[in-house]
Amino acid sequence: MRVAVTRPEEDAGPLTARLEAMGHTVVMAPLLTIKPREGVSIPDLAWQAIAVTSANGIRALPTGHGLYSFRILTVGPQSLKAAQAAGFTAEAHGGDVNGLAAFIRAELDPKAGPILYLSGAETAGDLEAQLTAAGFGCIRLVLYDAAPARTLGATGDALRQHGIDAVLLYSPRSARIWRGLVEGAGLAAEAAQLSHLCLSRNVAAALPEGWRTAVSASPDEAAILALLEQSGRTL
Repeated sequence: MRVAVTRPEEDAGPLTARLEAMGHTVVMAPLLTIKPREGVSIPDLAWQAIAVTSANGIRALPTGHGLYSFRILTVGPQSLKAAQAAGFTAEAHGGDVNGLAAFIRAELDPKAGPILYLSGAETAGDLEAQLTAAGFGCIRLVLYDAAPARTLGATGDALRQHGIDAVLLYSPRSARIWRGLVEGAGLAAEAAQLSHLCLSRNVAAALPEGWRTAVSASPDEAAILALLEQSGRTL
């Protein structure tokens, strides 16, 4: 299948390799560009743990951050790999923001110290609010912005020429950006014929009614790739 990968270029490499190993042709269609913020300072506190919900939260850490001695809790395999590559001893729990919040509530003690939450400006869930409601001290530190694509670029040409079979969408925001760019380019009819494979029901809900959508069984890459294989057998 010809699969559009919409993740930022920083995140797309391992996914592209897996897709190509599975026999698919990848169409690069990054919908977001990651821009680390400058001048961010990290509060010098006795953190109980550092919560990370994206690989870019690790990549955007400022030099000399001083966090290596703290417990690092990531949300899934990709953020775990990024943390390990940066030299952290890290753990992955939950699979998504809600799952990580549930793990922290169940396994950590609000009285044992604050949680530092490394994030981007836009997030798919509100980890800070969930932990605060559970009695934890939680400080959210915004390390990067994810700027939306302005045009479809070469992806629009591929869509116009019926050169895409499926699109992988990982967040409601990326789904909204994809929809806006497609509709703005006058390609809604072409997009409606594609298989839009979504990481969650919230992602699928951001797409128009009538577009072909499917939701992975769980919010992780293995599940969305399994959905892709299932979709390929039905085309």
